[in-house]
Formats: sequence, structure tokens, C-alpha cells
Amino acid sequence: MKERETFASRLGFVLISAGCAIGLGNVWRFPYIVGQYGGAAFVLIYLAFLVVMGLPIMAMEFAVGRASRKSVIVSFQQLEPKGSKWHWYGWFGMAGNYLLMMFYTTIAGWLLLYFCKMVLGRFEGLDTAGVADAYGQMVATPGIQLLFMAIVVVLGMLVCSRGLQNGVEKINKAMMLCLLALLVVLAVRAVTLPGAIEGLKFYLVPNFHNLMYDGEGNFRLFRAIYDAMGQAFFTLSLGIGAMAIFGSYIGKERRLFGEAISVGILDTCVAFISGLIIFPSAFAFGVQPDAGPNLIFVTLPNVFNAMPGGRLWGAMFFVFLFFAALSTVTAVFENILACWMDKWAISRRKAVLANLVLIFLLSLPCLLGNNLWSGVKVLGMGIMDLEDFLVSNNLLPLGSVVYLLFCCVSDKYGWGYENFLKEANQGEGARFPGKLRVYFTFVLPVIVLIIFFMGYWDKFAPKG
Repeated sequence: MKERETFASRLGFVLISAGCAIGLGNVWRFPYIVGQYGGAAFVLIYLAFLVVMGLPIMAMEFAVGRASRKSVIVSFQQLEPKGSKWHWYGWFGMAGNYLLMMFYTTIAGWLLLYFCKMVLGRFEGLDTAGVADAYGQMVATPGIQLLFMAIVVVLGMLVCSRGLQNGVEKINKAMMLCLLALLVVLAVRAVTLPGAIEGLKFYLVPNFHNLMYDGEGNFRLFRAIYDAMGQAFFTLSLGIGAMAIFGSYIGKERRLFGEAISVGILDTCVAFISGLIIFPSAFAFGVQPDAGPNLIFVTLPNVFNAMPGGRLWGAMFFVFLFFAALSTVTAVFENILACWMDKWAISRRKAVLANLVLIFLLSLPCLLGNNLWSGVKVLGMGIMDLEDFLVSNNLLPLGSVVYLLFCCVSDKYGWGYENFLKEANQGEGARFPGKLRVYFTFVLPVIVLIIFFMGYWDKFAPKG
């Protein structure tokens, strides 16, 4: 039997795990909701939920991966009691990785295209309406999107084809270090802009009134708490085995809760510093930041247009975003390839070739859903929104509950809490808070299910 690959260094494991978690949600959603809910006051709530929700589930994913030395498709089968059906979830976890890539490859392609546009100066001289029109034309043109989506898929598979240490670890480590360096340079530039101080005040000064009341004076503290819970949960991409696969590649030298803390800190730092780029820049040039894709693809190009040397800073910003997206793509591709190699005992090369074609074809509906298939709606959602909804509002929360229960119930029904603690606490570092078993078994699953049901309420409840 072929020996399982391992990371060359702990730094590689931490950076790749963080790279998988770091994505567009860190860059546009985190700064926006922080500003919306009163700045630093909201950050404190978010950090509290990150510690009590996200990090324990991440440690459980790492533990299932390290104990089984397998990917999500077969890891439960290695650890479950004989006759139980936990391994059925492996197929859903694998499907979640494919669904995520079905729309993420298209968005990563947009970022690479915007980087090229910035380098070539395509946004120079355009007003707000002109930038919005350029974005609309890009989304409506399948050909150019197809080219850049294909480049993303080929790049991701090329990295993975070189193996864990020489490909995924080496390239992701370089990308993440470049990403962090770019982040610091852009943040320093943003906070030194004339007028940036107002953006910093908006972002960093606690405003408890904005935390508790909206612009019309309606009480919204509970909504703010829910959004903090949701951001803390979704930012780490838990529930589909994307973290478990990296657990399967590490040794027993470090305790897993400490490793989860390291990944969580890095993920939060990227999100927080992104706000130090966006808010000072927007306020310095009188642009009110918006939520969603418009912030990245419409609002920020206008900011860079108005900024001295904006072509350079804009190119740096979009290459930073592309590195963030590509680190997620390569990490999830590695999980998919590991599933194929573990389940069907095929070579990495064959798994790469098969999935190069498969993921390209599966990504087409999302890409075409913005133009030629824009009339296709399911439950009132376009194709991209549907794919995102299936992953973010279904497989991530429900999968996290599966990991929670698998690790916390008796070993008669699941892996068993004692077996989990034994695995999680091997090595040096922060020990998992094992005395909180009642919380992890009965309270935390309910919290995650509240996030699940609230996601459906937000999506389908009558408006108005």
C-alpha cells in the first residue's frame, strides 16, 4: 500500500488550511458587515463566536482526517462503529467540494480578468456608470469568461499534479506569503490617503448604537448577533471535509485545537486588514462602500481610478484577490483528487486528468447562467446563486453537525468523544477543552441548526 503523503512543514499546513478558508467573504463581506453594525463592537461578538463555534468544529475536522489518514469520501468509514452509516455523508461532502468549484472557478476567472484589465489600464477615464457597464459586459460575454475560467481550472490542476509537497504546499505557501505582503502594502497605502481617517473611524471606533439599531431606529441587536454567528461559521469553510484532508497529511507533533487557533487567527487577520484597505480608500474618495460583488467589481475600480497611481494599486489589489481565490481552488481541488485516489485507488495523474475535464464541464452552467442561460431559475434563484445556496446554506452547516455528532456521541454510535480527545490532544500546543462535552454535543449543534434555518428564512420568507 502506498504511503500517504505528508506536509514538509507545519508552516505549509497552517498557510494552506488558512488559504482554503480565506476567500471573497473575507474581503468584501466581513468589512461591510463590520461597518454596518458599528465597527469594533461587532468584531468582538464575531471573535467570540469564532472561538466558541468555528474553532472546535475545525479541530474535529482535523482530527477525523488525521486519525483516518483519508479524505472525506472514506474517512468516516475508517472510524465509525461496524454497521453504522456515517460513511454515507462522504458522498455529500465530496459533492459539496464539486458544487463549490462549480461557481468559484468562474469568480476566480473574473478576478484574473480584472487584474489584466487593471494592468492594461482599461478602467482609466471611465466614470462610475462606465465601470458598471464594463462589469455588465463582462458578465454578459460567455467567451472571455470561458477563457479565464479555463485558465483557473488548468492552473489549479497543474499545481495539484505536482503532488502535495512540490505542488500544493510549495505554490500555496508562496501565494499566501505574497498575499499577506500585498495586504500589508495596500493597507499602509490606504490608511495614509488624505481623508482616510473618516474611513478608519467608521471601521474601528465602536458604535453601540449602530450595533443595536438600524438607520430607521429599529432594534436589530439579535440580527447583528446572528450575522456575527454566520460570518464566524461560514468563513472557515467547515463541513465538507476541506479541512479534514489537510488533517490527514499532518503528523502527531501538534495538538489540533492549537492548529485551529492558528488558522483562525490568520483567516481573521486577512478579513480585518481587508477592511483597512477598503474603508479608508472608499471614504478618501467619497465612495460609499456597497455589499456584494458590486464592491469588488464596480465600487473599488472607481476608487482606484481616483487614486494617484491607481493603476498599480488596483492591479496589486486584484492579484491579491486572485491569490486568495486560487489558494481556495487548489486546496479544494486537492480534496477532490484525494477522494478519487482514496476511493478508487487510482494515480494522482489519472485523477487530475479526469477532474480537469469534469470540473471544467461542471463549471459551465454557472458561467452560462449569467448570460445565455440567465432565464433558468430554480426556487427563484439563478444558477450561481443556487449553487452557492446549496453549499453555504445546506452542506456547510449540516456537514458541520455531522462532524460534531460523529466526534461527540458515544463510541457505540459514532467515533466517540474519548477517541476524538485522544487524537486531538496528541502533541504540543493548546489542549482541546474536553470538559465542555455537553456544550459540544447538545448546544453547539443547535446553534449551527439555527444558522441553517435562519438561512432558509432569509432566502424564502415573505418580504415587506
